[in-house]
Amino acid sequence: MLEQSIFNGLVSAGIYILIALGLTLVLSIVGIIQLAHGEIYMLGAYGVYFLCTMTRLEFLPSLAISVLITGCLGIVLEKVFFRPFRRDPERALIVAIGLIIFLQQAVLLAVGGVPKSLPSPFSGTINLSGIVMPWERLVVVIVAFILVAVLFLLINRTKTGQAMVAVSQDRDAASLYGINIDRTSSIAMFLGCALAATAGGLVGAITSISPTMGGFALIKGIAVIVIGGLGSITGAVLGGLIIGLLDGIIPAFLPTHMASIIGFAVIILILLTRPQGLLGHE
Repeated sequence: MLEQSIFNGLVSAGIYILIALGLTLVLSIVGIIQLAHGEIYMLGAYGVYFLCTMTRLEFLPSLAISVLITGCLGIVLEKVFFRPFRRDPERALIVAIGLIIFLQQAVLLAVGGVPKSLPSPFSGTINLSGIVMPWERLVVVIVAFILVAVLFLLINRTKTGQAMVAVSQDRDAASLYGINIDRTSSIAMFLGCALAATAGGLVGAITSISPTMGGFALIKGIAVIVIGGLGSITGAVLGGLIIGLLDGIIPAFLPTHMASIIGFAVIILILLTRPQGLLGHE
């Protein structure tokens, strides 16, 4: 039972990490708390749903197209709604709240409030030493950790990644060194929204989707970046693993609602001893 619960926890962790990485990129580079991040996650899920059901595309091509479109939407949001308030985070928060309401209502009007389900894109399971791993859940883990590796390579091995690091550390100094702040912010927004859309599309393969599903994703994403440390990419991965494993293991031994209670109790204990998060800075 414990091994099965750990696998389930890794599935949740993969989703949480993708959501939290997107939030972290936008927070550290664009300089805003993107409260509408959950709605971007929701749009990614619906993009996959409509591509699979209307165009009859396979799941993986649908996921790729949905992620690309949602990432491009992120560029538009950054340029039109957030760039004018780059140095005014309070107004940026109000804009983000407005986007939450608008995107939820737009999807509700378009598809209604009835949850939708994708037919299972992968059939069969893998049984490894008694651990039953359905393919659709195993794909979540594989895709999530591949994307984490790609993101680390992008940040550490490319000029674009180094520019993103420089902007996150000191935007004004980076500008003096010739880094295009607007371009770097757009790239960060594209990546952040693409990661959220990937998480939403993967979730659509294993559970139902609805216009209000973004709220849960935002709460989990914020919990992960708080526990890992604001602005820390590695902290987002570590925090996602902690929260995901707690969500996977605790329901095997205690009532399901206890997972959230214990998860937030762990966050409180960590912040009492290390207010900046596990890998954050003072």
